[in-house]
Amino acid sequence: MAEAGSAAKRKLGILISGRGSNMASLVEASRAEDCPYEVVLVASDKPAAPGLEWARAHGVPTFAQSPKGMPKAEYEARIDAALREAGVEAIALAGYMRLLSDDFVARWRDRIVNIHPSLLPKYKGLDTHARALAMGDMEAGCTVHIVTEELDGGEILGQASIRIQARDTAETLAERVLVEEHRLYPRVVSEWLNQLPR
Repeated sequence: MAEAGSAAKRKLGILISGRGSNMASLVEASRAEDCPYEVVLVASDKPAAPGLEWARAHGVPTFAQSPKGMPKAEYEARIDAALREAGVEAIALAGYMRLLSDDFVARWRDRIVNIHPSLLPKYKGLDTHARALAMGDMEAGCTVHIVTEELDGGEILGQASIRIQARDTAETLAERVLVEEHRLYPRVVSEWLNQLPR
């Protein structure tokens, strides 16, 4: 029975550029028997990304391809081929720091999600926590959204928020929001994949 359940799980690929803490939270959640997905590949644009070592140590196949010295289209074609060879049905971005081309997004239309460290539509792009503090916001948080051609502009699937404290810096705020990211991402990815057409 367990094997049949496992075979029915959706095959998730994860793209990372660094330590991959959100990737780790997705992988750890996938070990639960009732989780609707399994992580079949962790891929990175940084061959030395610490997250790749973590994935290998936890039995997850990995792929690394540096984009240096090649056209973006060729780099993305290699990533795409690795994902498809692994049987990936959907992609989660987890600290992947390269912008995906319109062509790549189109090839995986409505099958890529990202977690962004702000309460979108506020603060698209970088330095989200510093910007929230500079604006005097009362709360900060994170958002899981569908990836589209517009930066951080796709459909919002879920959010989590925390109160900003008087003593917060951009660094402490980032640490506290990251705790919420690790809770939010696996839950929302599971809900999303349960609804995704096969």
